[in-house]
Amino acid sequence: MHVKRRYHHGSLKQALVDAAIEILAEGGPSALTLTEAARRAGVTPAAPYRHFSGRDALLAEIARQGFETFGARIEAAWDEGRPDAKSAMGAMCAAYLKFAREEPGLYAAMFGQAATLADPGAGGAADHALEILWRAVVAWLQQTRAPAQGARHVALQVWALAHGVAMLTISGHFDPGKTADPAAVLEGAVQGVMAAAAGKPKATP
Repeated sequence: MHVKRRYHHGSLKQALVDAAIEILAEGGPSALTLTEAARRAGVTPAAPYRHFSGRDALLAEIARQGFETFGARIEAAWDEGRPDAKSAMGAMCAAYLKFAREEPGLYAAMFGQAATLADPGAGGAADHALEILWRAVVAWLQQTRAPAQGARHVALQVWALAHGVAMLTISGHFDPGKTADPAAVLEGAVQGVMAAAAGKPKATP
């Protein structure tokens, strides 16, 4: 049984968000209801409507917070491309997987349904995160003296790879001790995409 949270005056909105993140981590977007979020936050079923017009509004707020946190983490891992773009991209990919494993509730809200990103706050935060990845791809291509045209498309490919590996990891399909090391799988896939974008053959391990 979940213990009801105590919240201070003015923090009801975040208490509901925190409760919803917990629900999402346990059962995904389909498990989230305003009633259950209210119950876990220790408030009446009507209380969430002081801050959220409905379930979708709550999901949008969680997605916004998730993408902002996610963007900050991958940007810190990128570290302005130090010591070089390839190494920094590797650190960024590792940060991506770490975030997905550590924040399954946020991750579920961020990628559970594209309609959530129609919200200006959530959509803007998602666009900013993609821009960070796009800048990383541009820097890598520039360091290899390759043209940066089409870098945004390459960034989307990298994002798709990272998301796929993250989902396989979260669901238990990728296990370093049994099936595959997700970090190694992602690193190899990203290097392949970047080598193709730079017009160079991928190095054989």
